[in-house]
Amino acid sequence: MSHISRPVKAIRNQENADARRERWRGHRQARRAEFVEAAVRAIGTYGAEVGMDDIAAEAGVSKPVLYRHFSDKSDLYLAVGEWGTKLLMERIKPALEEGGSARERIRRIVSTYLSVIEEYPELYRFVVRRNFADRPVHTDPVSTEKTIIANSLSRLLGEYLRSLDLDSGGVEAWSHGLVGMVQASGDWWLERHSMSRDDLTDYLTKIIWFAIDGVLRSGGVVLDPDEPLEFPPDLELVEGEGPR
Repeated sequence: MSHISRPVKAIRNQENADARRERWRGHRQARRAEFVEAAVRAIGTYGAEVGMDDIAAEAGVSKPVLYRHFSDKSDLYLAVGEWGTKLLMERIKPALEEGGSARERIRRIVSTYLSVIEEYPELYRFVVRRNFADRPVHTDPVSTEKTIIANSLSRLLGEYLRSLDLDSGGVEAWSHGLVGMVQASGDWWLERHSMSRDDLTDYLTKIIWFAIDGVLRSGGVVLDPDEPLEFPPDLELVEGEGPR
């Protein structure tokens, strides 16, 4: 009997230890998420140049407690950037996937992006202007955000051009260029606010459509930007990888 009970007891002890570790891991993840949200609130209150003292005060803890959950200041800043990227993609994904004409789709995506940076201007400045140079490119939230949106746009444009029997080889370059243009325009607008969000959305929509229209015309295709566009229902737009 003793030879049987010892292994059983050892297994149960291991299971209990694993369960404790899992609970502790879940607790740490929850606390970390709370501190990230506190940092986002502090950024909204104190601006993009917020300090760790301000974040700790907003979280209701001391700085040493804060540092127990993040390896360093950059780790916290990076987590905030990832929070902002997740928020943006949660807003952008439905805008990408919803149907409509070419003009409607373009306008909806641009408007969604501008509405997010208008709603969280200090968070946008914090994420864009913080230095993440000591981190690998794949962990830079700004690079990640731009890549995901550009890759999604690549899928949309690629499917569009292929449905018209046109060359889609340049869609990645075009998509990254368009995303960069919208981001640069949004950066300028956020500082100047010399026009309304609707006006900027209209201008950017025109520029993007004219660029697409030029490519189509060069292939002998003329389309009405207000005609509904249909894509395969299983087309996955929001992914982290590039178009195939």
